Amino acid sequence: MTSKKHSPVTVRCAIYTRKSSEEGLEKNFSSLDAQREAALAYVQSQRHEGWKCLATRYDDGGFTGGNMDRPALKRLLVDIEGGKIDCVLCYKVDRLSRSLLDFARIIGIFETHHVAFVSITQQFNSATSIGRLVLNVLLSFAQFEREIISERTRDKIAATRRKGKWSGGLPLLGYDVDRTVPRLVVNRKEAARVRAIFDLYLEHRGLLPVVRELARRAWRTKTSVTRKGRKLGGRPFTKTNLHQLLINPTFTGKLRYKTEVHSGEHPAIVDPLKWQKVQELLHSNHHGGSRVPRNGSVSILKGLLRCRPCGCAMTPTHATKGGKRYRYYVCSSTLREGRECPSRSVPAGQMERIVMEQIAKLSQDPERLKAVLAEGSKQRRTRLSELEGSRRGMEQELARAKALFQNLLQESEPGDSKQSSASELEALRENIGHLERRLMEPEKQTLTFQHPLELDQAAQALEDLENQFGSRPVAEQARLIRLMVQRVDYDGGEGKLALTLDPAGLVAVVADQIQADEEKDL
Repeated sequence: MTSKKHSPVTVRCAIYTRKSSEEGLEKNFSSLDAQREAALAYVQSQRHEGWKCLATRYDDGGFTGGNMDRPALKRLLVDIEGGKIDCVLCYKVDRLSRSLLDFARIIGIFETHHVAFVSITQQFNSATSIGRLVLNVLLSFAQFEREIISERTRDKIAATRRKGKWSGGLPLLGYDVDRTVPRLVVNRKEAARVRAIFDLYLEHRGLLPVVRELARRAWRTKTSVTRKGRKLGGRPFTKTNLHQLLINPTFTGKLRYKTEVHSGEHPAIVDPLKWQKVQELLHSNHHGGSRVPRNGSVSILKGLLRCRPCGCAMTPTHATKGGKRYRYYVCSSTLREGRECPSRSVPAGQMERIVMEQIAKLSQDPERLKAVLAEGSKQRRTRLSELEGSRRGMEQELARAKALFQNLLQESEPGDSKQSSASELEALRENIGHLERRLMEPEKQTLTFQHPLELDQAAQALEDLENQFGSRPVAEQARLIRLMVQRVDYDGGEGKLALTLDPAGLVAVVADQIQADEEKDL
């Protein structure tokens, strides 16, 4: 009696391919196709074991291996969790991930759902302990290679800037980029506007009056189109982007790299002496115009910080020792009633830094950040709809005010010096200006929704915000925190801090930071 042979169990195989850059993806046979073809050949060699390649393609073209924010990888993991895949094949380990932490997460998902992983050019078996060891060693080298490439890129940019050459990025207002030989060339029309902006600041001696004048002239920031066809810039001026424009030494024929300033190959469009006068005025306004509360302390978390054990607000206070001021937040129940409280006192500067660090940690939690961005965008759209709903009423009120102003102006006789007519005209003029500014607000907010926020951009913006936070004016620090945070609860006994974020405010701050990062000189 002959024994009956059992056919091998079918092993459903998925092929994952990845390429960091988009270069060459438009070709008929790209790097992704080469990776897939090699993996298909490997699957064919294992047909006797029941291996069968799935028709679904998991190709990530133009995505870095440094994070898990990749559409094809996300689809792959969803299909694994859905029980549709038994084995995943890659050309090399670094095609799946170049981050040791991310790779550990991915392999953990594979093991949970009993999915094997095969690198067709690196022989090992992830089901054995020695195979997992080899896998981690290979991945450590992949992560090291990625970090080395990043360091080389930064060094190249530094060397290019030190030679005064344009190293890439978005062009500034007043300049275009010569694509044949990467360098800045003067845009005469925009250069005239840049010089006018510097003159306006020296005339008005303040950022806000210049912003209003630029809005009246309908002047916008530099408009650029990326290689992907995305339009950037072209937005109304704000105090932030106006300040960045005024402090940029590129307009004087120089290039900045971090704290270094070097002579550039491009021509200057602003007189260096005028630029220096603007810097001195900005410096004096910054130091002379900061707002300090009446008690003499700078309290960024005033009204936000609460003592969790007592349920009371934590009040800002200070002490002076040796001529130096030390700021604190103190539980108000301790101040009012002298009660013992585990959160009775905490250094203000330390608490403010921790709050900003907690906000920035969102960049390390993609799922939570994604949820916050989604909720914030939803809330901002709701608020924007409410603003748009009130636009009609404001437009009608503005039309009536203008008509009344014209009638009063016509009724006034030439040379009429009646105090009542003059004051009435002035009041109407101020009311018209106020209404026009209110009507601009929905337009400014609408611009932030031209493109949805991308997760990796938002994460980078939060990191940049944390790095730049300490160098910003205190009033700006307070404004940003109050936009992003609704409440801060502190428990001194357990040493715990809990933030209640304002998703809509956080989205607004992140959008502004992304805009600033895109428009500033790299």
